[in-house]
Amino acid sequence: MVEKEEVGTISEEEAAQYDRQIRLWGLEAQKRLRASRVLLVGMKGLGAEVAKNLILAGVKGLTMMDHQKVSPEDTSAQFLIPTTGSSGRNRAEASLERAQNLNPMVDVKVDTDNVEDKPETFFTQFDAVCLTCCSRDVLVKIDQICYKNSIKFFTGDVFGYHGYMFANLGEHEFVEEKTKVPKVNPGMEDGPDTKKAKLEATETTMVKKKVLFCPFKEALEVDWSSDKAKAALRRTTCDYFLLQVLLKFRTDKGRDPQSDTYGEDSELLLQIRNDLLESLGVNPDVLPEDFVSCCFSEMAPVCAVVGGVLGQEVVKALSQRDPPHNNFFFFDGIKGNGIVECLGPK
Repeated sequence: MVEKEEVGTISEEEAAQYDRQIRLWGLEAQKRLRASRVLLVGMKGLGAEVAKNLILAGVKGLTMMDHQKVSPEDTSAQFLIPTTGSSGRNRAEASLERAQNLNPMVDVKVDTDNVEDKPETFFTQFDAVCLTCCSRDVLVKIDQICYKNSIKFFTGDVFGYHGYMFANLGEHEFVEEKTKVPKVNPGMEDGPDTKKAKLEATETTMVKKKVLFCPFKEALEVDWSSDKAKAALRRTTCDYFLLQVLLKFRTDKGRDPQSDTYGEDSELLLQIRNDLLESLGVNPDVLPEDFVSCCFSEMAPVCAVVGGVLGQEVVKALSQRDPPHNNFFFFDGIKGNGIVECLGPK
């Protein structure tokens, strides 16, 4: 991991720019954020939301990486790309001007290479890496690189009405603000002074905590054969298995499901569901067949929700403030709800 710069103070301009969040999570957390560099891969709709949130939060630097060209579909959810004159341009380059204008104090850069071609040393210049639009093999490979080099790893994607994010922070330390419990004198448990003390109890303390994360590969390869796992299966959201199906589709086809090939893609998705879930020892019925009608293209509102959560988790990890989501977050846009799941070898 890149060595963070020591930041003793922030300028008056920065204090004014970040006043609201300094009040929210404190000056020390903002200083840590201002010393952090982030790599964001994939500048579709979700990538644009994450970029916006990190730039406005005030990281030191953000590198937006994408080797693909702007497509007509991108303009439906990717608000950083101008709607006119962008066709055929690189997605990251087309996003740069609007992204930089969000906050001139953040060093926003563009990389048009394919992340698959980058050596391990490339990633060590960053404090956090966030991947979107990547294949399962690439996610597993870069997660392993990040774990080896103590880099915070995040990934996420949006498929139609569904979206997810995953984090592997390794052994992560953070502080959490807790309200102090007022001491009550013996024999005064129900008196007026006690009630007044409870009402006026606004003093807080910062508590240090530590949490362990598992690698992305292990989170996807849960053994569902044990009695304990079978009991957990009944409580596990079907979006976890939907993610597995969509990542397999992306690996097999080199793309995500597309509306102009809806019939062909729907049949393949159902076949992948049956084969993949059976290989995991799970009844395919845990993922109802109607999922195929809800996982095409990127929905802008879903990008906004998942991008908000993903950006928030990157900020929390870099600032070491507040408990992180360990390790999945799934959002179902049809039901309008999200859920945090901790899935892995244990």
